[in-house]
Amino acid sequence: MLALQRRAVILDLVRQDGAVRVAHLVERLGVSDMTVRRDLEALARAGCVEKVHGGAVATATATTGEEPGFEAKSDLESVAKAAVATAAAGLVKPGSVVAVAGGTTAYAVAARLRHTPGLTVVTNSLPVADLLRDFAEEPHAGAPAVLLTGGAPTRSASLVGPLADQAIRSLRVDLLIMGAHGVSERAGLTSPNLAEAQTNRALIESAARLAVVADHTKWGVAGLSRFAGLDEIDYFVSDEALGEEARSVLTREVGRLVLAGRTDS
Repeated sequence: MLALQRRAVILDLVRQDGAVRVAHLVERLGVSDMTVRRDLEALARAGCVEKVHGGAVATATATTGEEPGFEAKSDLESVAKAAVATAAAGLVKPGSVVAVAGGTTAYAVAARLRHTPGLTVVTNSLPVADLLRDFAEEPHAGAPAVLLTGGAPTRSASLVGPLADQAIRSLRVDLLIMGAHGVSERAGLTSPNLAEAQTNRALIESAARLAVVADHTKWGVAGLSRFAGLDEIDYFVSDEALGEEARSVLTREVGRLVLAGRTDS
């Protein structure tokens, strides 16, 4: 089992039981004590669990559904996010207008668009705007033009609220790159933040096509507020650790399922 898959199993157990013990994980996963402790350390750094003597417990954000901050999420599933981001960047055409929503996976996509010629980027993500602004200040020909919406920042550094929604609804974009707190067959795309869900909805309505970027750990997670159904997604980009049930549902419901390294129609 890959590290990404082990950590997804650990997170599932924490969500179900509220706590896990190292000894149980060693037996359940068939790996060494040190491997389990490294996995718990990585999850703790990302703010998903809290390490305690002999194991780990759910954090306040895990039990309440509150979204952790941008920095806390940046390290989680970094390998999977990189693969997803590279695949999603391949959907962006030179000279197009692309919207990039908040979140660390969408940010990883933006980092791969810096050299795409003639690109205009609309974003409500402060980190994405900073990334592209810093790049444009260097002597690079063809750096993307950036339009940052207004709004109030969330913990994940996304600008949301009426001001952001109004600005977004006045625009039309060719493709929207968007992550999600959770994705499931019944709930669709969800967020724990009501204002962020409304702004996400405005972004979707402004876009000709929607590309959702979400690694395998997002499947089966449901946040407080739903902002889109699976049938509204033109491209769902994930990684190879995505489970068979999820693949089946997404292949049936979305326009196109893209897995890093291969494509399922």
